[in-house]
Amino acid sequence: MFREGGCLCGAVRFKAEGEPLNVRICHCRLCQKAMGSPFFARAQFDQKDLTVEGDTGRYASSENIDRVFCKRCGTRLFSWRRNGTLAGVALATFDDRNAFAPTEHIWVSEKIAWLNLDDGLPQYPTIPA
Repeated sequence: MFREGGCLCGAVRFKAEGEPLNVRICHCRLCQKAMGSPFFARAQFDQKDLTVEGDTGRYASSENIDRVFCKRCGTRLFSWRRNGTLAGVALATFDDRNAFAPTEHIWVSEKIAWLNLDDGLPQYPTIPA
């Protein structure tokens, strides 16, 4: 099964093959800053299961992660591990924005104080063991 998506202007398109390894909402400070949002809702895939077409830019947000975005419209698309293993795909960038539902919240120790999490999903202070 393939799921497709892309950026706001359409200059970057991607295909994700198969099912994600996990679907999480990350509340860490790096994701907040990188996404310009209270959290990063993403589906994690092996990089080998993603095909990306179009002109993307990268920003090294940490020692291990690049943030990948469309150079034309600025849409934030992926968190990309530099070691070639995993990529987090922003859920709202899939053509079917309801394709995947998050199953848990991570890094809630850094959650914005005014955000109430009452969706019944498991919450982890950092990353679950």
